[in-house]
Amino acid sequence: MRDLNALDPGALRLFHEVAASGSFTAAAELLGYTQSAVSRRVAALERATGGPLFERLPRGVRLTPAGQVLHRHAVAVLDRLERAGEELAAIHTGRGGTLRVGAFATANVDLVPGTLKRFAERRPDVELRLIEGLTSRLMDRLRGGALDVAVISDYPAGLSAEGVRTVPLREDRLLVALPGGHRLAAEADVDLRDLAGETWIEAAPRGQPTLLVTACAAAGFTPRSGLRVAEWTGKFGFVAAGLGVTLVPELAARAVPRDLVLRPLRGLAPARKVYAALPEAPLPAALELVEMLGEWTMCTTVSPT
Repeated sequence: MRDLNALDPGALRLFHEVAASGSFTAAAELLGYTQSAVSRRVAALERATGGPLFERLPRGVRLTPAGQVLHRHAVAVLDRLERAGEELAAIHTGRGGTLRVGAFATANVDLVPGTLKRFAERRPDVELRLIEGLTSRLMDRLRGGALDVAVISDYPAGLSAEGVRTVPLREDRLLVALPGGHRLAAEADVDLRDLAGETWIEAAPRGQPTLLVTACAAAGFTPRSGLRVAEWTGKFGFVAAGLGVTLVPELAARAVPRDLVLRPLRGLAPARKVYAALPEAPLPAALELVEMLGEWTMCTTVSPT
């Protein structure tokens, strides 16, 4: 090849039509060109590719061996471009393609799975891909074009929505998880100050800001730290064993074992806000998913056990 830049889609399409029809004149009529324009374009292609692509016959043309090679590749390229156009059209109309969804961990307990199930039933032609991560990382991926929609929260450092669109979904309050035999397990709700002497099971690394520390400070005490576990769901086993109590986001309440008791906090109840985030020019499928996320939050409530 001498000049690959000459092999643009328009030139390949013209070349293909000449090869398929066996005639410059027939290809010109099909494409709306003059016969001389087609001849000049083919001659330019032949100069760019280093030699004749067609044998000129008394009536029409036929491919040379070099022309056959180029035609095989031209058909493949044009087919891929056609398929790309179809897939892009499907994505932008919400009727196909891939939707890349990001979410923080506790949103993946109930909110996101429940919504994606309904979305998949309504849009079976859309392939769903899920990425879990911290809100800050999800926002970076969204701004960088690696996500189409993300479920995020304003905890722990607030929410910087520059460069994205956000849609409020719900408030995620924190519940307290107690062992079944706890002295406060029979109460309808619990005052955080009544837990001042408890040992707390936490998942966050020591020194990292938490809603627990913030809420306890507002209630006038510093929580007494107990065991720390790497995964937030690991806290439940230690609470069930009577080694302490812990806070659980309401979003994750369905993951709490039945031998624990969940109670809302009275008065100063810590909470975070949950949002859906979208790029400034969202895909129709992403907008539909956000609408369904909102519907899911309205039709599902968690009753403490």
